[in-house]
Formats: sequence, C-alpha cells, structure tokens
Amino acid sequence: MTLLQGRSGNIADLGSGDGRIVLEAYRQGFQPVVGYELNPWLIRLSNFHAWRAGYSGKVSFRQEDLWKVSLAECRNVTVFLAPSVLPLLQEKLLSELPLDALVVAGRFPFPGWAPCRTEGVGVHRAWAYNIQALRQAARNQDQGTPV
Repeated sequence: MTLLQGRSGNIADLGSGDGRIVLEAYRQGFQPVVGYELNPWLIRLSNFHAWRAGYSGKVSFRQEDLWKVSLAECRNVTVFLAPSVLPLLQEKLLSELPLDALVVAGRFPFPGWAPCRTEGVGVHRAWAYNIQALRQAARNQDQGTPV
C-alpha cells in the first residue's frame, strides 16, 4: 500500500484473495474499493473479514471474471495473480485504464513493463506502474523512437 501513498479515489484489487488489501485500502481512504476474486470461499472469507472490521457494505467483493469486468473507471489497481496471467492482463490494463491510473503488482512483476517505483524484498516485493508512461513507451517503441 505504500506505493499508493498520495493517491486517492477508487481502487480495484484483482485476485483479492482474503480481502486484506481491499480492507487496508478502505482504511487509507480509498473509495469505492472493490475486490475481484474467482474463488467463492475466498469471497465468503473476505466478506466475513469486512463484517468483522465494521466495513460490511462499505467495501465489496465480487466473484466475477476479470476479463469481463470493465476497468475503464479505475484510477488505482492492485494485482496479485499468477505470472502466467500477467502478459494477457497487460493488454487489458493498457487498453482500458485511464491515463492517470497506477497499477501495483505484488510478488510478480509485469514482464517487459518498466516500473515507476518498487518497494520491499523477496516475496514482499511490489512494483508500481504508471499507465500514461507505459502507453508513451509503447507508442515510442511502435514508432521506433528510443525509450
């Protein structure tokens, strides 16, 4: 969450697991906060954690296919997914997110993307990616301009 300091607005957590990032994001003032998770047991656990923290109805957890969810309004995105999914997700994030969006990946970096910041070491490492900078780098690469 330190990579999101100074930012505000909404946040989507892709692969929200037990909900801890969603709950911490709400504690830090992000609103609305939505976690997307395919595992129904983890959705139930996340809702329990939200209820226990007093955040029931203030955060949401959705069992939805992230490939079918629009991320066009998301200014902040956290990702904790398997490395095999990240290359496909890159395309979706680049095409859907607004220019001012920041993506934070935990444990596994996006291949080929240059992070604007990193934090932590080992399994606690996280990478932040600025969508505007990534789109510009992609345009430069397409035009043959050095990055």
